Amino acid sequence: MSQVLEGTAVQTAKEPQLQIRRTLPIWQLAVFIAIIAFLYHEILAKLVSDWWNDPDFSHGFLVPLFSGFVVWQQRKKLDAIESKPSAFGLVVIAGALAILIVGVLGAELFLSRTSMIFLLAGFLIFYRGWPLFRAVLFPWAFLFLMVPIPAIIFNQITFPLQILASKLASNLLPIFGVPVLREGNVIQLPAMPLEVAEACSGIRSLMSLGTLAIVYGYFIEDTHWGRVLLALCSIPIAVAANAGRILGTGLMVQYWDPEKALGFFHEFSGWVIFLLSLGLLFATHGLITSAKKFWKGRAA
Repeated sequence: MSQVLEGTAVQTAKEPQLQIRRTLPIWQLAVFIAIIAFLYHEILAKLVSDWWNDPDFSHGFLVPLFSGFVVWQQRKKLDAIESKPSAFGLVVIAGALAILIVGVLGAELFLSRTSMIFLLAGFLIFYRGWPLFRAVLFPWAFLFLMVPIPAIIFNQITFPLQILASKLASNLLPIFGVPVLREGNVIQLPAMPLEVAEACSGIRSLMSLGTLAIVYGYFIEDTHWGRVLLALCSIPIAVAANAGRILGTGLMVQYWDPEKALGFFHEFSGWVIFLLSLGLLFATHGLITSAKKFWKGRAA
């Protein structure tokens, strides 16, 4: 009888501990969310404002939603991963906070925003370990696409794209009987000069199409190399589509009405060209699928 009572007492003593262990991660999550809200509320508000007001980064709304969906979709697999907390997570957390301090003191939004992503990595490594972090590496890394590129890097990308788009359009316009003279990013047409401005560099469609290519590849493509190839193909597709937009604008300027060409047509054509880019992306995936079937057939 005494042994039974002792066993019952031991079991009763263990039950609260088991309950505490089960509820503790929820409290840890709540504390982490509170820390994020306290440290990053202004940074997050400015980030969402940039997504809303800057068309170059409007795809930022899609990024956290997609990452969250991927994690939710794999929730059973992630729950089955053995928890192996690592103290190295504290090092990552400390590094993330250091990046935040440097970003805030230096008024560098890119650093302060990316520090939040590194802080999330440190939290996962410290509380769940490297196995879980490796399992969520893709949705975690995808979060970096929601952060606008620093201005110094953005300018280094946009100017070469402006020149490339100008070259492609100036080489295509003579085919349609329009003589041109290009000076940098300015195309001299007989009717008027056509400047390929920063907004016409194609960076907007490149960022959006690249993000959509990754999302599309995740849902449709079943091989890693196919997904990578699809994402890489979005770059020349976006560049070619933007050059086509400038070509169309040049033709409208020369053969129709310059004012309408640079007004309604130029704005409306952006949507048309982006839809055309999506069509080219789908066609590229069709070619990748056909190539896989061909090689499988040869291997068989």
